Parts: sequence; C-alpha cells; structure tokens
Amino acid sequence: MTEGEGRPESTERKLAELTQRLERVERRVFPPHLTPDIQPAPAASHFATSTRPEPSQPAPAPPQRDLEELLGGRVLAWVGGIAILLGIVFLFGIAIDRGWIDEPMRTIFGFLGSTFLLLAGVWLYEQKGRTEAALAAVASALSGLYATLLVGTQVYDLIPPAAGLAGAGLVGIVGAAIAVRWKSPIVAAIGILGALLAPVLVGAGTSGLSLGFMAIALTAAVGVLLWQRWGWLSLGAFLVSAPQLLIWIGENYQERLLPALGVLIGFWALYTVAALGYELRARAQGELPVDSWFLLLGNVVLTAGAGYLVLSESGHPSAAVAWLLGLATVHILLGALALRQAINREIGSLLVAGGLGLSALAFADILDGPVLVVGWALQAVVLTYLATQASREETPYGSNAERLLLAAGAYLGLAFGHALVFEIQPSAILTGVENLGDALIGLGACAAAALYGRYALRDFDPSLSQGCEIAGASALFYLASVTIVDTFGVTASGESRQAGQVLLSAFWTLSGLAAVVYGLLRDVKRLRLAGLALLALAIAKVYTYDLAELEEISRVLSFVGLGLLLLVGAFAYQRIRVGVGDDSPEVTR
Repeated sequence: MTEGEGRPESTERKLAELTQRLERVERRVFPPHLTPDIQPAPAASHFATSTRPEPSQPAPAPPQRDLEELLGGRVLAWVGGIAILLGIVFLFGIAIDRGWIDEPMRTIFGFLGSTFLLLAGVWLYEQKGRTEAALAAVASALSGLYATLLVGTQVYDLIPPAAGLAGAGLVGIVGAAIAVRWKSPIVAAIGILGALLAPVLVGAGTSGLSLGFMAIALTAAVGVLLWQRWGWLSLGAFLVSAPQLLIWIGENYQERLLPALGVLIGFWALYTVAALGYELRARAQGELPVDSWFLLLGNVVLTAGAGYLVLSESGHPSAAVAWLLGLATVHILLGALALRQAINREIGSLLVAGGLGLSALAFADILDGPVLVVGWALQAVVLTYLATQASREETPYGSNAERLLLAAGAYLGLAFGHALVFEIQPSAILTGVENLGDALIGLGACAAAALYGRYALRDFDPSLSQGCEIAGASALFYLASVTIVDTFGVTASGESRQAGQVLLSAFWTLSGLAAVVYGLLRDVKRLRLAGLALLALAIAKVYTYDLAELEEISRVLSFVGLGLLLLVGAFAYQRIRVGVGDDSPEVTR
C-alpha cells in the first residue's frame, strides 16, 4: 500500500477519536438531562459520490403569553404608570388646598416632574430593554405635560395661549418621534391626538393661530399614519379635529366666506390623504380597511354639508349646488384616475360612488320630475358597471362589489320610487296620467337601468340578474298598460272611456300568451310561469273589474275577447308541447 492510499483511513480514524473525546467532555461538563442533542456528523468517505441533505426540522413555535406574563409584564406596568399620574394630581391637590406652593411653582413642578418621568422612560426603554414599564412611563409623562399646559393656560392664566400652543406642539413632536421610533400606538395616540386637542386644552379659541396649529398637527399626524399605517389614528384625528374645524367655520364664514371655503378644501385634502394615502403609496391590492371607508365617508359628509350650508346661509343657493356638483366631479375624476392605475381598485370605485352620491343630492336640489329620475337611473347603471369591474378581480364575490351593488340598488330604488309617486302613480292604471311624456321618460329610464343590470350581472350573480329582469319587464309592462289607458281610456277633458279597459284586458291576455308561447319554444320555465301569471291577472280583471264597472257592450267585448284568446292560447300550447317533445299518442290525436 502506498503512502497516498492510507491517508483517507487515517483521517477517518482521527475524526472518530475526536468525536469520542468531545462526547466524554460533554458528559463531564453538562448533566445528563441538559446534554445537547447533538448527533455526530457522518464520517466522510471518499467512496461517496453524493450527499443527501438532512430533513429540515420545523421551526419551534413562538412562546405563547400566558396570564402570568400578561399580568406581570403589561398590566402592572400600565397600572403603575396611571398610579404615578394620579399621585402627581393628588399631590398637587393637597399642595393647593394647604397652600404649600403658589401657582407658578405648581406649574413648574408639573413640567419638571413630567419631563423627568419622560426622560426616565426613554432611558429605560433604550438602555434596559423594551419593556411595558418604559412605555407606561412615557405615556404618563406625555399626559402629565398636556395636563400641566391645560392648567397653566386655562386655570391659572400663567401661560399665554400662543405659548401654550407652542408647548403643546413641542410635546406632540416629541411624542410622535418616540411613537415612530418605538412603533408604539399608545404613545402615538397620546402625543399626536393630544397635539390636535391643544387649541381646546390651552383655550386658544377659534383664532387663525389655533387653526394653523391644528392644520400643522393634522399634517404631521397624516405623515405618521402613512408611515406606520395606523388606520385608527386617521379616524381618531378626524374625530378630534373635525368639530374644531366646524366651529371655526361657523364663527368666521360670514366675514370671510372665501377663506372659510378654502380652509374646508384644504382639510378635505388632508382627510382624503389620511384615508387613502397608504394604499396609494404602497399600491396595495387588498381590501380597503374599514377605518378608511368611514373616514372617507365622514370627509365627504363634512365637506359637502359644511360648504352647502355656509353658501346657503350666505344667500348663494346656486353656489351651494355648484359646490356639491364640483365636489362630485372631483371625486368621480379621481376615482376614474385611480381605476386606470395599478392600485387598489376599491379606492377608485369608492371615490366614484362618493361622487355619484354627491351628484344625486345636487340633482335632487336643482332638478325635478323625470330628469331627476333619469339622473338616478344613470347613477345606478354606473355603479353596476363598477361592481362588475370589481367582481372580476375578487373571488368569490368581493365585499367592494357588494357595496357598490347595494348603492346601485339604492339609486334604482329612488328612481322607481320617484317615478311611481310623481310621474306614473298606481292609480294611473284606471285614470291615466297627467303627462304621458314624463311617465314614459321616468319609468322608461328605470326599466332601461334594470335591464342593463340583467345584462351586466348575468355572469356574476344569476339570481340578481333575474331580479333585474323581472323589475325591468314589469316596468315596461306597466308603462305599456298605462299608455293604453291614457291614450284610449281617457278623453281630452279627462273623462273615462270604456275602450281603454277593454283594450287593456286584451293586452294583458296577449302578453301572457306571448310569454307562454315564447317560453315553450325556448324552453324557459320562468317565462312560461310569468305568462301564466299574466293570464291569471287578465282573467281576474275581466271577472271582477270589467264585470262590475264596464257597460254592457264593453263587458261583452271584454269577455268574448278573453275567451277567444284563451282558446287560441290553449290550442297553441298543446301544439307546441307536441312539437317540443311530448309524443304522447293521446295528445297527438
């Protein structure tokens, strides 16, 4: 054996000896129950041509927090922070009652104590670990600083409102910076929302300074929530700042109308970015958060309602309607732009729906009669189209499409309701209508919108598509019936004529027979059932209304016409049934 041939065996022998020595050392150092479960690697062999990877072990499950950890690590920390804050408040109360310190010293001690607690909390968090105790200390300190500003400005009148706003802004900046660095929602809530409440806390009133401060604080809040995607923060910022905005506008619009509207538009833009900014920035394709829905809806109601009321109260009703139409146009254009971009389609649909809602209100204010019905019907068509577009990207039927369809159904219901109440009342089937043209336009638009829904939804929701078909067909049938009565059953002076009701009974019978025959030829059961229902309706009308109300000759014509048509229908029914596959010998004969 040569020198080179013995090297692999020598190497394997040395590795085995090292492994045995390592095992002996481990048994001496570690107790048996703590000995690591280390499997020695298989000895290398020069005969091996491939290696088989070891099966991957599942990652250990993260430890679950039990009740003890919750109470010891979280509850105790926050209860302790609240206790410290309450203790400081009680101490100030005792000092005030007993006259230990005067008002300036109380304010100074409040600032110093809260600042010390803030620094201690930051030091604990940064140097000693990210504990709940540090978070509780910082949250309590920020609350203490705001409380001290409140007392110093509102109670003691030691701090001017402008200086109080500056101090509150500084506290808000510190709180926001800490919240972003630590990713702490509770610190963000206290720091940022406290800053938004600062004009109220320091008694700055409705001055331009307080409004500017709130705008800056809201802008900072929007930046933080877009960075961290804290949706609750956007909704909280809206709930805190919107009432202050309304108060400012209510007290200033009479003297400064245009600036008030400009401020309203600026805050609308901030709220819109707060609601949709993260999805626009991240181009997220998931479902839009609920808080964004609520914020965008509240923003639309706030901006449209406040602007409309301000303009109306200022004696500009036309400008108030133009305000609604302008907002509607902006929402629709932004929604259309969003739908064309590679971002969340729900955003575009939501903006368009909001714009259509505003336009509906504007239409209701400036329009009347069938034109309003046409506008609402068109909005139902647009919303149905958007719902079908959204459904193509959502499997199964997505919540966005469902909401859009609900809005479309609401608009279509408004259109039908207005048409049946004002343009073509149910009593028109007996007495006709005041204006047949208005009736044709109004109910015709409703029928067209419903039939579009039948076409658009046939692949997405067959049951809803059939419902739209029934609604559209019923509207056309009713419209044709009223047209017959108004044309042949009412004279120019408004008196009733018998011919209209006779023709109406014949029309109902013919329509029922046509539906039955077509349903037989096409083998569509719902058409056959609808036709039979119309025949039953025609029979009921002839045997009740016509028999009691019509004159003798008209009654005879009504009964004879009904009988002949029914005989023709029965004959056609049997012949068609034989032709479509009923080969019974009895029927053939």
